[in-house]
Amino acid sequence: MLGLLVGWRLLSMGQTSSTPPAPDSTGAQRHAVLAAATGAPASRPSAPGAINAPVPAPAEPDAELELLRLSLLERFGARLHEPSVQLRMLEQLMRYFQARAPDRWREELQAFLRKAFPGQYEALATLLRDRMDYEKWVKANDAYLRGLDSKQRRSAVWDARNRLFGRETAARLWASELKHHAVVDALRVLDERDDLPLPEKLSAYKARLGEIHGDGARDDLARHPQETMNRFLDLPSVQRELTGMPPVERARSLRAVREAMGLDDEALRRWSTLDQLRDARWEAGRRYMEEREALARTLTGDLLEARLREVRARYFGTEADIIAQEEASGLFRFTRPRQWGRN
Repeated sequence: MLGLLVGWRLLSMGQTSSTPPAPDSTGAQRHAVLAAATGAPASRPSAPGAINAPVPAPAEPDAELELLRLSLLERFGARLHEPSVQLRMLEQLMRYFQARAPDRWREELQAFLRKAFPGQYEALATLLRDRMDYEKWVKANDAYLRGLDSKQRRSAVWDARNRLFGRETAARLWASELKHHAVVDALRVLDERDDLPLPEKLSAYKARLGEIHGDGARDDLARHPQETMNRFLDLPSVQRELTGMPPVERARSLRAVREAMGLDDEALRRWSTLDQLRDARWEAGRRYMEEREALARTLTGDLLEARLREVRARYFGTEADIIAQEEASGLFRFTRPRQWGRN
């Protein structure tokens, strides 16, 4: 459904639906969820007909729920005031109680929350209700949302989130999505600034990343340097400027981008070596295509293919067969645009 429930999947350990599972799978599912919560290994069921197969004694219901409560407190308790953490815990509990009591899972889940987390019951019960209402809204409006463009769809989805969860809670639940869209919007604005040369665009990009991520900007950049760098290099305006540079200036500019993304000296050396290999490959490709076109003007059929095999082997060595297969399928890799720093 347009990925509108992706946020739930990212916040949870797995996909959860308000639809209960099939009855014949509930025992295994409940055991797996409980094992995940407690950190215990999930045992494999004995094969049918196994002789003297050990039969695990089921835990008493109250003891099992107490074990679940303690494991949740250990795992989530320190941050249970955060809506995103609350939601991850609720998603796990939904799977557990859907497996435990398919017909009464919501009632049993709420009873468990009331007993296990009395001080936070109201907040947890409200979030559970809002989460289920949001899922219903997405499903009910699927066809409508598909008919909107991306900007209209984003607006409609956020209107629903703010209405169902409240603006502050929705912003905290989908904080990563908000940051992602802020980065995308910033890059779009930079790409439209033809008056800014590459160094100034790079400086503005880093400054905006700092505004978006705040105190966590350095850590976020350290975790995702490649993705952050590629987003900038993929801007058409950046590629146009790199294309118009002499090779030495282009190499300096690529190094400056990578330095700005926090790459260390060793990584910078590896990238420089890779750039040189790519440059050599593209130069070989350019010369090959020129020679190929010249041969195609004078030869045809088997004679042309025989000469092309020789030329491909001369330029590409062990990759010659791959190039031939690509061309047979209609793909000519060296007619595609060069993406500096990317291919």
